Amino acid sequence: MKLTEHLIQLEKRQQDVLEEITSLKMLAYTLEEENERLRRQLCSYSDEDKAVVEANAKKIQGQGYDNLARLYQEGFHICHLHFGQGRIGDCLFCMAFLRKL
Repeated sequence: MKLTEHLIQLEKRQQDVLEEITSLKMLAYTLEEENERLRRQLCSYSDEDKAVVEANAKKIQGQGYDNLARLYQEGFHICHLHFGQGRIGDCLFCMAFLRKL
């Protein structure tokens, strides 16, 4: 292959890379704008709104614990080793998991 053909191929690859960089810059700009908008929105919430969200999160966590405890009582593993499998007798891993919650 001649030197000029190599140079033409190299130039084409360079143009492709520049197009990709331009595309990535536009994506980064869009993400930065969205991030800034979300930060402003987050700061605009009142303390009352934040308290409601925190109360809902605690309620959901409590329901999750209750669901896991119910599954364990129904005879299923809730530990990471055997999650969802039926169990016979007590499982130390499941019991330890319940104590941590």
